[in-house]
Amino acid sequence: MKKFLVLALLFASTFTLRAQEILTAGDYLKMVSDRYSSIRTYIARVAILSGGTQMYGTVYAMMPNFLRIDFSSPAEQVVLYNGESLMIYLPGERAILNQTVSPSSGANIVTAKGLSVLIRNYIPAFVVGPNPVPIESGSGEMVIKLRLVRRSPSEGFKEIIIDIDPETKLIRRMAGTTVTDAAVRFDFSGVSLNTGIPERFLQFEAPPATNMYNNFLLKGND
Repeated sequence: MKKFLVLALLFASTFTLRAQEILTAGDYLKMVSDRYSSIRTYIARVAILSGGTQMYGTVYAMMPNFLRIDFSSPAEQVVLYNGESLMIYLPGERAILNQTVSPSSGANIVTAKGLSVLIRNYIPAFVVGPNPVPIESGSGEMVIKLRLVRRSPSEGFKEIIIDIDPETKLIRRMAGTTVTDAAVRFDFSGVSLNTGIPERFLQFEAPPATNMYNNFLLKGND
């Protein structure tokens, strides 16, 4: 009986220790956020799929609140976010759309601050489990897949799937489903970290005779 009790206690202790070591989806998302906290500048190729429209460009991010996307398709289109305002340059319409944005909106998702907004506003879970799985059927590229479900109906995306490189802890793909069931996907590749961003990308000078449209999405910080 004494041997049985000793073995039972050892088993219980081992089980408790293993239970404490279980990695939750929330823990993993926090690890990814911590990884992004160490990044000063981020440059990557980005492919965006929205509905049936494909867009390609290069994203430049400087922590904590600067984000710029220079598009190759649509050619010369630019998106610029500085933590206070969002600007979209549409060369075909010779127009600039400006929108005041709340600093807490998390518009710059490729930063620790943006990820902290997701942690606060979404409930994470592993899609399959904590182990790497193919990014898509038939692919040899392995990722950790997280599913984020909104905590509040006020969030613009009902669900977000994040694919994370298990080695670098960097986001490889994000796919969101909006409240109207529209699908938006971002693929990041060719990532370069902490190399600095050329001065010419930090500001945008509008071509002459460009029309300006302010607060095209919302009024003020609503």
